[in-house]
Amino acid sequence: MRINKLDKISGDEIIPGFIGKFIHGKEMSLAFWNVKKNSTVPVHNHHQEQCLYVKKGVFELTINSKKKVLKENELIIIKSNEEHSGTALTDCELIDVFAPTREDYKNK
Repeated sequence: MRINKLDKISGDEIIPGFIGKFIHGKEMSLAFWNVKKNSTVPVHNHHQEQCLYVKKGVFELTINSKKKVLKENELIIIKSNEEHSGTALTDCELIDVFAPTREDYKNK
């Protein structure tokens, strides 16, 4: 068993304005995001189920063309292969949990 400190993990800018720190288990990935106001993640989908938690800020999420505004301490589940996108309406701190593991984030 290994204990990590989040402040010791280096962040990577995956999309402009989205700086992520990643932890991976055998069957899941955690992503800790610092997001600049007005930064946008384009429409995409993936086979992983995703839980998005807004730790700080306000984030507009669009799932299958339906917009939802998520505020601090709110979370939502995004189903496998659902098209989604989002925009930070303020500076945000977000936490994503993906299952199964996001292999494409493992080298970040």
